[in-house]
Amino acid sequence: MKKRKNHSPEFKAKVALKAIREEMTLAELSKKYGVHPTQIGTW
Repeated sequence: MKKRKNHSPEFKAKVALKAIREEMTLAELSKKYGVHPTQIGTW
């Protein structure tokens, strides 16, 4: 069984801010950072 990833608050803030600024789509951000698009929306 795989261990869950724990992302730092700094990482979450960086990705969330990029999503808010709409520099990239959620799909592009999720592919780049290896995080599910729904998770980015939650942050």
